[in-house]
Amino acid sequence: MKSITVLAPAKLNLTLDITGVEPNGYHTLDMMMQTVNLYERVTLHKSETLRLKLPGSTVPANDNNTAVKAALAFFDYTGLLAGVDIVVRKSVPVRAGMAGGSADAAAVLVGLNELYGARLSQDELCSLGLKIGADVPFSILGGTARVRGIGDQITPMPNCPRCWFTVCMPQGGISTPQAYARYDVLGTDVRPNNDLAQKALFDGDLDALCAQMSNALEFSSQSPENKPIEAILRDCGALAALMTGSGAAVFGVFRDEKKAQAARAELKKHYPQSWVLHPVPRGAHSLGIK
Repeated sequence: MKSITVLAPAKLNLTLDITGVEPNGYHTLDMMMQTVNLYERVTLHKSETLRLKLPGSTVPANDNNTAVKAALAFFDYTGLLAGVDIVVRKSVPVRAGMAGGSADAAAVLVGLNELYGARLSQDELCSLGLKIGADVPFSILGGTARVRGIGDQITPMPNCPRCWFTVCMPQGGISTPQAYARYDVLGTDVRPNNDLAQKALFDGDLDALCAQMSNALEFSSQSPENKPIEAILRDCGALAALMTGSGAAVFGVFRDEKKAQAARAELKKHYPQSWVLHPVPRGAHSLGIK
């Protein structure tokens, strides 16, 4: 029982609305979130020290990395005098709005809990995760959920109706703090109705869900690629097309996998990072201890 591997999925924001600003400057949100089958693969080895490797990635392996922050938070909370060697094999693009860093943190918390037999509850793991990032609790839980507040109020929803997502990542990423700062100046006239989106999920109505899919941050992201990518997706038959999170990734929703694949083929003429993904019903999960 020396090592464990955890898969942690990326997420898409099916809706995103901003409902206010806390005194500390954090924005409160109301959004429908969905995990998808693009995974970070995180392997944890018992150790006496704390080290991080990200083979093939340009992401810095330093103390600011969410995986390191998660490990430090776990050991501080449990009081365990132990360490871990972390190897993160990244698949989720950086600065995409797909929660790759949050998925890494979630994988570390879930993995260390099992590797060291700490028996922390899911609520405890989510509380630790929230200190690292607003998307970490959802990355732990996964599935389809309505997420409110600062990411701390998570209500599981029925599974997303059967569909495929064609996801496209343009060359340039988006800074989340800058996107929110621009929102504070520019505002938005985009307001998804999450009550109707929730009803659509309970009814299993993909068309009604897609009718509510919008993102209050899309205008303030100021990404020049949003509209061209969305236009291609719609021309290929997407039921909805929008940015996820604070960007820069954009996705379209398709009822038919062949149409989703055709959209990906068209996008790849201009944008090499494109995928066809589908909803998955859980967040970070272990592949077992070795």
